[in-house]
Amino acid sequence: MRLALRIASRYLFSKKSHSAINIISMISVCGVAIITAALICTLSVYNGFSQLIGSLLSDIQPDVKILPASGKTIDGMLPVWEEIATWDEVTYITPVIEDIALAVYDRQQPVNVKGIPDDYNEGIPLSNAILSGDYVLRDEVTSYAIPGAGVASRIEAGVNYSRPIELYAPRRYGRVNLANPTTSFVTQRFYVSSVFFTNQAEYDDNLVYIPLDDARTLFDYPTEATAYEISTQDEVSTQRVIEKLCKILGEQYVVQDRLMQSGELFRWIQIEKWITFLILAFILLIATFNIVGSLTMLIVDKQDDIATLRKLGANDSLITNIFMAEGWLISMLGALSGLVIGVLLCWLQQEYGLLRLGNSGAFIVDAYPVQLQWFDTTVVTLVVLLLGAVTAGYPAKILRRKLGV
Repeated sequence: MRLALRIASRYLFSKKSHSAINIISMISVCGVAIITAALICTLSVYNGFSQLIGSLLSDIQPDVKILPASGKTIDGMLPVWEEIATWDEVTYITPVIEDIALAVYDRQQPVNVKGIPDDYNEGIPLSNAILSGDYVLRDEVTSYAIPGAGVASRIEAGVNYSRPIELYAPRRYGRVNLANPTTSFVTQRFYVSSVFFTNQAEYDDNLVYIPLDDARTLFDYPTEATAYEISTQDEVSTQRVIEKLCKILGEQYVVQDRLMQSGELFRWIQIEKWITFLILAFILLIATFNIVGSLTMLIVDKQDDIATLRKLGANDSLITNIFMAEGWLISMLGALSGLVIGVLLCWLQQEYGLLRLGNSGAFIVDAYPVQLQWFDTTVVTLVVLLLGAVTAGYPAKILRRKLGV
C-alpha cells in the first residue's frame, strides 16, 4: 500500500498529458475544501448561538437542577440534600417552588411563580439580570415580588408603585365552593421591588420571583419543593457532578444541566444545526463526484503506465490501489485545506467580528457568535474522508473489473 500511495501522490502533483484532468482534480480539491470549511463555520455559528443564549440565562438558571421523575414535588426532608451540600464540587444548593398563579394589578395574567430563599443571589446571580429597582425579596415590613419585564408591562405594574400586585393560586386541598368561588383560592399581595430582564420571552413574559416561605403558603407546600437547584465550582465539570448525582439519587429524579433546563429552545437549535449539516453533507456528496470524473479520466490517461507497471511485475491489486489512493489523497487534501480555512475563519470571526448581524445596537451582539467545537470538526473531517473513499472506490471498482481482479 505504501508503494501505491507513493505513485498516487506523484500522479496527483505531476502534470498530466491532458490539462482537463488537472483542472478537474483542482476543482475536486477546491469543492471539498469549500464545503468542509462551510460545514465547520456553520456548525460553529450554531454553537455560538447556543453559548450566547446559555450565557444570557446564566444569571437566572442554576448549573444543575434536580426534578422529580414523576409527580410534581420532592420531599424536602430527605437527608440526601444535606449530604450533597457537603460536596466539594457544590457551592450552593437550595429548594425552590414553582407553580402557576394568576397575577392581578390593573390587568391580569397567568404567571409562573418561583419561590426562592433569601440567600438565593449568593448561588444564582439573579441581581445581575435586574433591569430596574433593587434586588430585594423582603424587609422588616413586607415581602416583595420580582416580575419579568414582560409580566410587569402586561399587568401594568412597576417598581415602587403605590399598590401591591395580587397573586391567586387554587387551594391544594378541599372542595370548590360554588357559592363563593373566591374562597377556593389562596391570595397573597406583594409590592414590586425590581424587574428583571433576560431578553428571553420564555422567562421575561411569564416568570415572577417571590420569597420561598410565601410560596410555601401560596401553594400549600409546607415541606415539599418542586425542584432543587445547585451551583458548582467554576473549575468543576458540570457533567461529572450530574453523573455523581444520578448515581446517588437513582431513577426517581431527573438531573438537568443548564442546556437541558431550556430543552425546547436548545433542542430546536440542535435540530436546525444537524439538518443544516445534512444539507451541506449532501452538497459535499455532489462535490465529491468530481473525484469520480477525475479518477476516470486519469485511468484513461495512464493506460500506458498501467501496461508498464504490469510488465514490471505489478499485480492488478496494486494498480487498483494506486487509483484508490489517488481518490483518498484528493479527499484528504480538500479536507485538510477546508479544515484550516474553516478554523481560520472561525478564529477571525471570534476575534474581529467580520460578519455583522446588522445595525449596531439592534441585536444582543453586533457580530455572529462563533464557538468552535472539536467534536464537530472531527465529525466533519470523518464524513469528508468517508465520502471521498466511497466516490474513489467507484472508478477503482470499474478498473478492477476491467483488469479481471
